[in-house]
Amino acid sequence: MDAGLVGGIIGGTLGLAGGAIGTYASIKNTAGPRERQFMVRTAIVTWVLVTLFVVLLFVLPNPYRWLLWIPYGVALPLAIVALNRKQQAIRLEEQRTRQS
Repeated sequence: MDAGLVGGIIGGTLGLAGGAIGTYASIKNTAGPRERQFMVRTAIVTWVLVTLFVVLLFVLPNPYRWLLWIPYGVALPLAIVALNRKQQAIRLEEQRTRQS
């Protein structure tokens, strides 16, 4: 087995483990039931979309696989900002509901 294959397997395994730990922590650290439901749905959609992206990287021919990085690189940061805002809005709404 060559070093590139071993590195790819180890790197992929560590990446998946980091994603799983991050997903668990994001769901565990929610403040209420509505926020938790939002995070679970967001995590499922994110895992599906990132898996689709990786599969497309393997199956698309050149140059399309490289062009795939353009929408990914734009959509990912925009989605992170939008989803963080939505989560914060849900958290604040749940806090107000608990205080009333």
